[in-house]
Order: sequence, then C-alpha cells, then structure tokens
Amino acid sequence: MNPSAPAAMPTRPLGRTGLSVTTLGFGASGIGNLGYARPDLDAAQAVHAAWEAGIRLFDTAPHYGLGLSEQRLGEALRAYPRDAYLLSTKVGRLLRPHPAPTGSDLAAGGFDVPDDLIRVWDFSADGVARSIEESLTRLGVDRIDIVYVHDPDDAVDDAVSHAVPALTALRDQGVIGAVGVGMNQWQAPLRMVRETDLDVVMLAGRYTLLDRSGEQLLDECESRGVAVVAAAPFNSGILARPWPQDGTNFNYGPAPDEVLQQARRLAETCREHDVTLPVAALQFPLRHPAVASVVTGMRSAEHVVDAVTGMQTTVPDGLWQATR
Repeated sequence: MNPSAPAAMPTRPLGRTGLSVTTLGFGASGIGNLGYARPDLDAAQAVHAAWEAGIRLFDTAPHYGLGLSEQRLGEALRAYPRDAYLLSTKVGRLLRPHPAPTGSDLAAGGFDVPDDLIRVWDFSADGVARSIEESLTRLGVDRIDIVYVHDPDDAVDDAVSHAVPALTALRDQGVIGAVGVGMNQWQAPLRMVRETDLDVVMLAGRYTLLDRSGEQLLDECESRGVAVVAAAPFNSGILARPWPQDGTNFNYGPAPDEVLQQARRLAETCREHDVTLPVAALQFPLRHPAVASVVTGMRSAEHVVDAVTGMQTTVPDGLWQATR
C-alpha cells in the first residue's frame, strides 16, 4: 500500500517501483546526534512534527549515531500505521563491539554518542542480510521499504557484484520494496545505474542550487526510469541561511573562498526575487523530472516547520532563470 499524505504535501512516483513518496522526506541523521547531542524527546518531537506536516518518507542508516537514529526513529514511528509511510535505511556498515572505545564517536564518525560500537565495512551478500536483520531489530518494524547501498566509494566492484544483487533478490522475493545506492558523488552511482538493476539513487549534495555536477547522473536515471532522492540540498550548511557566513561548511568541510562567493551571488539573486536562499535550495532539486523527493536533516520540530514552510513557499520562475 502506498502511504497517504494530505494535500499540503504532494507525492511523486518512486520511479518504476509502484511506490509513491512525499516530495519532502525526513532525514534522520540529526536525531542520531550528528555533530552534537539532542535529547530523546527532541528527536521524538521532530518525527511527530514531520508526521503532522504530512511527511511520509523517513530515511535513516546504521551509520547515523551508531544505531541511535534507527532506534529513535523506530520508536517514534510506532505511533503510526506501518502501511502509512515509507521507511528507508542502508547497508554497507555493520555495527560491532568496539575493542578499544574512546568514549565518543565524534572524532571517528561525527556523531556525539558513546563509541561502544564500531563500523565494519561489509558489502557481501551475507553482510547485506545481517545488516537488514539488525536494522529491523533496531527499528522495531517487520519490513523496510527502500534499502540503499551506503557509500561504497572504495568498494564499487563489491557493491556491483555482491551488495546490489543481494538486495535485488530480496526485492524480487518481496522482502523489500526497492533497491538503491546512496552516495556523495555521482560517478559511481552512474556506473551502477548502467550496470545493475537499481530502482533509486540517493544523491547527496551533487544536484543542488550550488553544485549541479550530478546532472548527467540524473539525466541517465530519467532515461532508465530510475528515481532520484536528492539529499543534502544545503550542501552541509552553506545554503542553509539567507546569507552564507565566513567559515561555513560546504560538503562537510570549510567552504573555499570561490565557493563562498558563488553562494553569496546566489543569495543576492534570491533577495532580488524576494525569496530566501534556503527556500530556493530546498526546492531546486525537484525541478529535475528524475527527482522524486528532497530529503533534508530534521533534528527538531523547528527544523521540520522551517523545511515544510520552505517547500510550500512560492518561488517565481524568474529566479530559476536567473540562477541558471
């Protein structure tokens, strides 16, 4: 059954899968304490605010907070009918006991959680099966709708030969609904779209108002009926405020000066059209016909309100023409 959504939250088909997704999706890395810790209550309130706003696509991963994101998301979603939303998680990193914990995952993984566990890369068929089983336990659900191969940058051959075929077999058996790959680059997903039977690509930060380097991948996906979920529309911070500040992040590191200046030119153009930079950044990916949904991190109810408001704001066509 496809998830229902109120009129205020449009849906789009997820490629050829027969599933539909809301055009705005809840990214759950933040509720895994990405960068800094927030209490359980904040995480629950964020999920409930997303639900009330009509969001019916929720994305997580074992990587996010060493399982904390999956645990918190699953706990909050237990308040709602399982058939009423789509849930995605990822494979490629198994969580195993840490032989020498330091007390914090911030330095190694970027999450403010105890590092009692450690990530172990595994793109084998057995690793995929174990990862899904463990995610089901952490989430407390009986099925996962979309499973992405997560960040196989250094293991593309293994992903093509082992992880994706294992997932497509599970899809064909009806165990999962759709098979995807999720990455911060476009070149490897392009190869995988051409060589494997993917349903969806989650592309983070490579088709944004500022960085459109992934357009070739999106065009290929459109021609093959593969859906795209555009993640990280703010390029990890530089597009998240009306005026990009000195020292802001671009793709998980300090923004180079030329990138900062380019972002400020975009901000000025947005001002000329009475639109803020974050609103334009949030809506931009949906202009490509391959994009089914934009997923952005929401660690609080306030973040949800900002994202939903941004998605509902009218953007004049002149702005898109001016930022071409």
